[in-house]
Amino acid sequence: MATNAGMAEALARLWTKFLPEITQRVAVLEAAARAMCAGALPDELREDAHQAAHKLAGTLGTFGLHRGTELARNAELALEGDAPLAGSSELTAWIAELRALIDSRR
Repeated sequence: MATNAGMAEALARLWTKFLPEITQRVAVLEAAARAMCAGALPDELREDAHQAAHKLAGTLGTFGLHRGTELARNAELALEGDAPLAGSSELTAWIAELRALIDSRR
């Protein structure tokens, strides 16, 4: 039992340490979604958002936020490559759910 408690405590410390970075990555996704809804998503912001989603997909599962990994992966795929973007409302919904999930973990 002590090992599980120690692991939970270590994960809680890591969450606190990485939360600003996680929050910043979500902010990049939110900026990209706003730009996409406005009809003008610059390539640089698209790539930044793609990378942020990729990193979130890899990180959130570590903290037991498997739904967050799924949402970030959806955003990553939507922002991938040079393909035309479609479904801005879907992307916006994924990012809003991702933000709520992370905020609920604070």
